[in-house]
Amino acid sequence: MAVTYIFGHQKPDTDSICASISLSYLKNKLGFKTEPRTLGELNKETKYVLKYFNLKQPKYLNDVKLQIKDIEYKKNCYLNIKQSINEAFNYMNENELTGLPVVDDNKKLYGLVTLKELARELIQGNFIKLRTSYDNLLKTLQAKELLRFENEIEGNVMTGAFRSSTFIQNIKVTNNDILIIGDRNNILEYAIKCQVKMIILVGDGEISEHNLELARNNKVNVIVTAFDTYHTTKLISLSNFVENVCFISPTCINDTDYYTEFKEIAIKTKHTNYPVVNQKGECLGLLPITLSSLKHPKQVILVDHNEKEQSVDGLDEAMIVEVVDHHKLGTVATNLPINFRNMAVGSSNTIIYNLFKENDVVIPVNIAGAMLSGILSDTLILKSPTTTKLDIEAVTELANIAMVNYQEYGLAMFKAGSSLEGLDKEDIIYQDFKNFNYNNDKIGVGQVFTTDIDYILNDKDEYVNLLNKIAFTQNYKIVLLFITDIIKNGSYILYNETAGEILKESYQLERIKEGHYLKNLVSRKKQMIPPILEILEKLT
Repeated sequence: MAVTYIFGHQKPDTDSICASISLSYLKNKLGFKTEPRTLGELNKETKYVLKYFNLKQPKYLNDVKLQIKDIEYKKNCYLNIKQSINEAFNYMNENELTGLPVVDDNKKLYGLVTLKELARELIQGNFIKLRTSYDNLLKTLQAKELLRFENEIEGNVMTGAFRSSTFIQNIKVTNNDILIIGDRNNILEYAIKCQVKMIILVGDGEISEHNLELARNNKVNVIVTAFDTYHTTKLISLSNFVENVCFISPTCINDTDYYTEFKEIAIKTKHTNYPVVNQKGECLGLLPITLSSLKHPKQVILVDHNEKEQSVDGLDEAMIVEVVDHHKLGTVATNLPINFRNMAVGSSNTIIYNLFKENDVVIPVNIAGAMLSGILSDTLILKSPTTTKLDIEAVTELANIAMVNYQEYGLAMFKAGSSLEGLDKEDIIYQDFKNFNYNNDKIGVGQVFTTDIDYILNDKDEYVNLLNKIAFTQNYKIVLLFITDIIKNGSYILYNETAGEILKESYQLERIKEGHYLKNLVSRKKQMIPPILEILEKLT
């Protein structure tokens, strides 16, 4: 069963991370195989939550692009360099392949043999020179072992086709020769005394006890085959090591390479077969170009977002199987029907809490703590206007399971997460930054929760300059930073200089200035973004 990744948006907050962890736990209890992942660095608040409830931090997910390992290539498809040409041909024929990777004893890619190379060998090859193994000869010639003194056989092939007297008088036999012969005892005795490398008896020929003993004493390898001299001579070159005919350094691909990159390589090289290797150079198999359309995209579940712009890189190449979210409908599209759970509540974890109840799955303490933290974070300890009756009910029960006072725990969580120490100004802007599009206009909205407002407002001119730079270089119409005061339950606003008039109309202000305080404005989803979109609509 392939693993399904569950993750939130690119700028992970406590709600998205805790939703990924909690939903993954639920799905696994229901028999699925899932893993929670994060698309970015966790903030201080979320790290506090995970440490408090002894939860593992989700692994980072860089992208969900199609990789070679997601393509249905021929796995474990290769031959060892010491296997025979005959085995290579048979393997390709049985598996309808035109090429085959060749590996060494450590499975490191050595080269690639193709039907074209085999055909060239059969037509133009050196039929005299043999470099193979004793076992390859047995398999290729369907022979039987009589005497074996060497496992590797290298030498020149000759046949005993002359009259015995002519052969003995005119043919010089050495330890570098491999003799194909029938049961011609005189030639056999002569060749054995010359310490020939190997004798191949054809036609199931017999060797006398005298010559067999002589061969044993002279350490001459002997095999016997049922094939006649003609067929043996024709087949013997196929017993050669396949490394003799493969070409070195073929165009190979790594199993972690992206499919889009492979397509570009295939267009340039126009090869038919591509060996697949891992990071260690070990061969994993073969990707024939004819199989490259058989894909198994990564399966994903989105939580706390359904905007493509806020999601993982390569989402278009993945299979979205489910969405659990509490935001407005976004730009994510699917090719097939999916489970889409969207509710007007204050937190994605409220939805997941209800999924636990619907599926009658017991909630353990640490998972209850995770869901509780997500809800408290997104609803500002139930003070946000996004808070619903369902959020309150979930917090009450989850706090009981987690054995905490939710108000005291919530304040401690916010305090741990609101420290801005060690962050530069760009980090603070992008700490919780989301993109929105209206027609062709880009809107970027950052929000930071803190109890130390002056830490930012004392440098507001520098923040404004940075917001102007972001708007100009990245083509934003509006770039905002809301500094939300947890205690006062309101937000101060900083903005790029061309956005002032739109913001004044959006929030119905007589005048506006950098650092303007907006009482009771704490929710980006319900209070900050909708008025801006409404004004933009009037302007179009």
